[in-house]
Amino acid sequence: MDIDRWRARIDEIDEEIVRLLNERVRCALEIGQIKRRNRQEIYDPARERRILERVISMSTGPLTEEAIRRLYACIMDESRRLERRQAEEDDAGKDGVAPPSKEPSKGRKSRRA
Repeated sequence: MDIDRWRARIDEIDEEIVRLLNERVRCALEIGQIKRRNRQEIYDPARERRILERVISMSTGPLTEEAIRRLYACIMDESRRLERRQAEEDDAGKDGVAPPSKEPSKGRKSRRA
């Protein structure tokens, strides 16, 4: 295959990776809701260790164990961040107060150039 075909294949794979990551996070958000109802912590280090062990054992390379650990650390960190944000939004909705926005308002221009 030539370089353009390899790049096209990578583009296809990236599309699938993003779709699967979004699906994974949707599952994590559902789990986060169940955890809140059961008064469980979002962070479960034992569960994360089991996930890492499982995905590392599935890898046939060329990704190393350390590479898998780094990738999944990012994935799980982002899942926890989104679970916490969802919990904050849910809690704010209960008392009728919207959570503060961390994004600049659309009507204001950022000072950064």
